Amino acid sequence: MKILPLSSGDLVADRRADYAEMLRDGGDVAAAADLMRDTVAIAPGWVAGWFRLGEMLDEAGRPGEAVEAWREALRLDPADRLGASLKLELAGVLAVSEMPPSGFVETLFDQYAGDFDAALVERLGYRVPELIAEAIAASGRTAFAHAVDLGCGTGLMGERLRRVASFLEGIDISAGMLARARAKGVYDRIEQGDLQMLASGTDHVDLVTAADVLIYLGRLERVFGAVAAMLAPGGLFAFSVENHAGPEDLILRESRRYAHSRRYVAELLEASGFDVVSMEQAHLRSDRGAPIAGLVVLATRRSSTSAMVIAGETGDEALTPAVH
Repeated sequence: MKILPLSSGDLVADRRADYAEMLRDGGDVAAAADLMRDTVAIAPGWVAGWFRLGEMLDEAGRPGEAVEAWREALRLDPADRLGASLKLELAGVLAVSEMPPSGFVETLFDQYAGDFDAALVERLGYRVPELIAEAIAASGRTAFAHAVDLGCGTGLMGERLRRVASFLEGIDISAGMLARARAKGVYDRIEQGDLQMLASGTDHVDLVTAADVLIYLGRLERVFGAVAAMLAPGGLFAFSVENHAGPEDLILRESRRYAHSRRYVAELLEASGFDVVSMEQAHLRSDRGAPIAGLVVLATRRSSTSAMVIAGETGDEALTPAVH
């Protein structure tokens, strides 16, 4: 997918946008928003400009105008590679969707690929691969014939799985991330794919991991069903989620990541044919200086799984894990 240009393509508009950012950084958010509005008048087809205008207007306490700017960004780019629809959901003008736009997730990680490892590990104290590896080790399992790392990114989880997996497969939506993972040489096979549309496979895998990935998927019925179909009986599913304590199954946070409740995760695992081995509260990473709490979960695929039908969002053929 082509990344949206951060430049308008118009030198005058780009200079005005830079000055608007200077005003905003200097604390004059209202003036920054007004100048950014003038900027998109010069470059009305600039998606990133409209999106940034919305952020500035929202910060200036003008939410109604911000909504209109994000609506225009979404109109100009229906693939929603900047996630304008998520901003509209957070503003309360769109119902919270069950999954984010795939274009947004792909664009987000393609843009971060070059600096991803340093940003996560060194600056945000990212610990999820380590925590998942510890949970797997605590189960007593030390060797796996075929492991699949969902949302493998640059291979931070794969680096820890390589020593215990005879065959290691990585799947990610971002071509940029996969290029970095491929360069590390830790995976035996790498595939670009959208986890929201993960196909169910035969029960031949004995370990599936999803490290800091499900926070970008919203509802988890489809992916849990696909993992259940992929795993052999007794196979392990190790993953993390951001956690919230409210009554909702999941919420969309200001970060545009989803947080899931412990109850929802436990009930969905049960319905999908898993037994929970461990579900531990943990500090996953930091965000804007604050610790992010989450759950690190290890579950095992039951030998006998009741059929579970998960309907696709668009009327696709239902995903039905095999019954054994």
